Amino acid sequence: MGYGGLLVIDHDMKVGVLATFLLYLQRFFDPLQDVSQFYNTFQSAASGLEKISGVLEQEPSVPEPASPGALPGGRQSGRRVRFDSVTFGYRDSVVLPDLDLDIPAGQTVALVGETGAGKTTIARLLGRFYDPRSGRVTLDGTDLRQLPDPVLRSEIIVITQENFLFDGSVADNIRLGRPDASAADIEAAARMIGAHDFIGALPDGYDTPVGKRGGRLSAGQRQLISFARAFLAAPAVLVLDEATSLLDIPSERLVQAALRTVLADRTAVIIAHRLSTVAIADRVLVLDHGRITEDGPPGELMAGDGEYAALHSSWAASLA
Repeated sequence: MGYGGLLVIDHDMKVGVLATFLLYLQRFFDPLQDVSQFYNTFQSAASGLEKISGVLEQEPSVPEPASPGALPGGRQSGRRVRFDSVTFGYRDSVVLPDLDLDIPAGQTVALVGETGAGKTTIARLLGRFYDPRSGRVTLDGTDLRQLPDPVLRSEIIVITQENFLFDGSVADNIRLGRPDASAADIEAAARMIGAHDFIGALPDGYDTPVGKRGGRLSAGQRQLISFARAFLAAPAVLVLDEATSLLDIPSERLVQAALRTVLADRTAVIIAHRLSTVAIADRVLVLDHGRITEDGPPGELMAGDGEYAALHSSWAASLA
């Protein structure tokens, strides 16, 4: 029994020593594992920083002007937009061959045409995402290339079909249009657009988080917030590039009502495949391979037998 007891004690001691050894071994390797994970994160961050640095070191394709120009003061209803003999293309292709276009201050112009006709290219040149190869785009006679970026971005706002909302509150996203805006200004803008009712129905009203990329809101609600943001910013020129193409019919009707408020007293360029959006324009331009083939009021063109009338008939038939 005694001998057997010694064996039991010896066995227990071995188990205890082994357990202690494994415990210390784990304490030794846990920090090493943490260091390894940190190193992997550090490597990823260093790689990302290198890519960001490469982007920041690139020369901008639309540089700031060396000698900034100034816009005439005292605008009342938008600004005059002109494309003077503008030629532009991507790589070896020419999209706009010698385009001349005059949009008076306060006029709403709709651009229609087949895919690849040059509609979005005009919008991008007007927003100065690109510079023309030749010719110039002017705002009240001032070349866009002569305007400092802060002035340009305050005068011309582009709204696309994929409007971007940040992961903040509704009020924060509207305030992006004018960072110094008060809560009363934000609410007034939302009321004018017709967004106040749905915002008021949210759990925390204007303080409700919209989620990443506005994921907690519907497409129509996100678009209304982007319109409220633009209305608060009060730009001279507003460009809508397929701004309603992702909306269903009820949401589009809601946004259509807001559009009339947003476009009032400013120059506007609308690009839309849905011709219901085009109906609110003062003037329609039909484009074909970068050239203007028809130009006139939507009702007048629709009553004719040209390309716009054919497009409208085709669109109406698709709704039947």
